[in-house]
Amino acid sequence: MGSGRPERGLRIAGWVLTPPGVLLFAGALLMFLSGYGGVTTRSDSMQPAYGAGDRIVFEKLDDGRVRRGDVVLYRMTGRYDGHPVVQRVIGVGGDHVVGSAQGGPLLLNGKPLPEPYVRRGDAVGGMPFDITVPQGRLLLLGDDRGNSRDSRFFQDEYGGGTVAATSVYGRILDDVTVPVVLGLTAALGGVAGLTGAGLWLAGGLAGRRRPVPPPVPVPPPVPYP
Repeated sequence: MGSGRPERGLRIAGWVLTPPGVLLFAGALLMFLSGYGGVTTRSDSMQPAYGAGDRIVFEKLDDGRVRRGDVVLYRMTGRYDGHPVVQRVIGVGGDHVVGSAQGGPLLLNGKPLPEPYVRRGDAVGGMPFDITVPQGRLLLLGDDRGNSRDSRFFQDEYGGGTVAATSVYGRILDDVTVPVVLGLTAALGGVAGLTGAGLWLAGGLAGRRRPVPPPVPVPPPVPYP
């Protein structure tokens, strides 16, 4: 009967749940923290996609790899008081981008650039430009061109206001399935680990408090006549 005591079962359940729960929690959390992050937007310059106060998830980049059309998070010394900024990649190294004073779509390497994300369809925002992007740099604009202090405002700087690709450290995700799954996995592992630890502790306490039955008295031997 001793092997079936409730406290023993609690301790076994604790040992079964705790190690995999801790590993699951630590592994998923490490993957999330090393690969993803979150940021709250500070302005409406990326309307209609993102507005001020929106919480958005980004994929961390450590090598500046971005594509045209990506919405990225970057920080550049001397701009925006050092705060991270969310803007869209319009041109990469070698691209020639023109915004005409007459309006209309931007010209990317001589061809109209489709931009369905631009607010009110205003691609120029009243600030014409003609920029050739140096290698290793990016032309970044907001989606609300009439309300975005982007590369166009720094055209007197090197590269016509472009930004070094290495200044980018995150790409904004539209599909957050992977980070959400990692977060849920970490939460599940944490619950399993805590539950297992609780069961193991409860089993230990129950074993200590289990009453010890008094010894069974041994009758004295009956003397032979």
